[in-house]
Amino acid sequence: MSGVNELSLFALVVEAKSFNKAAEVAGISTPALSKRITKLENELGVQLLHRTTRRLNLTEAGKTLYQHAASINKQVNEAIGEVSTYSDNLTGTIKITVPTISGELFLAEIIAQFCQQYPGLNVEVRLENQFVDLVKEGLDLAIRTGVLEDSSLIAKPLITSHWVVCCAPEYIEKHGRPTEPLQLSEHNCLAYTYQNKGAYDWRFTQGSEPLVIKISGSFATNNAQALRKAALAGCGIAYIPKCSVYEDIQIGRLIELLPDFHPRSLGVYAVYPYTRHLPNKIKLLIEHIRKGYEQLSHYF
Repeated sequence: MSGVNELSLFALVVEAKSFNKAAEVAGISTPALSKRITKLENELGVQLLHRTTRRLNLTEAGKTLYQHAASINKQVNEAIGEVSTYSDNLTGTIKITVPTISGELFLAEIIAQFCQQYPGLNVEVRLENQFVDLVKEGLDLAIRTGVLEDSSLIAKPLITSHWVVCCAPEYIEKHGRPTEPLQLSEHNCLAYTYQNKGAYDWRFTQGSEPLVIKISGSFATNNAQALRKAALAGCGIAYIPKCSVYEDIQIGRLIELLPDFHPRSLGVYAVYPYTRHLPNKIKLLIEHIRKGYEQLSHYF
């Protein structure tokens, strides 16, 4: 009878949603993996998967077996992870990409502290906002804000990033203070264009009611610090991640507007390619970064 390894391979196929991806993670050929699953089905006397050229679907028997196989995988991975923490001999290089806002705010410092804690490790940090292909670029980990679209990647939630609408006191003195979102159409609004969409459509909620305001203005940028500086100079109203301007709002250099209306909020995630066993050094770095976000949660 096939053992735990076959169950593990079966769970891997289900989670990867592809024989090709699962085979790559398992380090075997796709035909070899297919034969192992077919052997498992023959030994059990049931069909576990409906295979088509485009997708895999679990049979009722497959769903039942997967529940048990996933549980076994989880226990094995947890056991391996616990044992590996007894060794401080963590070595090698971790390549990570992080957003410019969090990178400049605190991530560069906190990752450098992680390197001091584990002197055998080297961490290479790239600060960039675009979501690059992790596998193609040879990256181990990404910290990203927004919606994860690539189903072959794993995303671990770290924190929720809330946005604010703000401007300098000087702007209010010259142009007045909007008291509801519809009035923004009468003001010079500064667009944050790094987003895939929504730079000129500012979203709010009041209670459960969504509201989208089409804005316009004389200045647009894909860089949060440039947007912040334009707002500080009194050039207009910014719609920006709270962490970028938290300290400015605290000391009154910027004024938060429309407090009764809630701007957008986005999840921040640690993202990495699907892998059978996540290396302990990556787990430790993710947890270290999560704690860093937690300590600065008031910024977000």
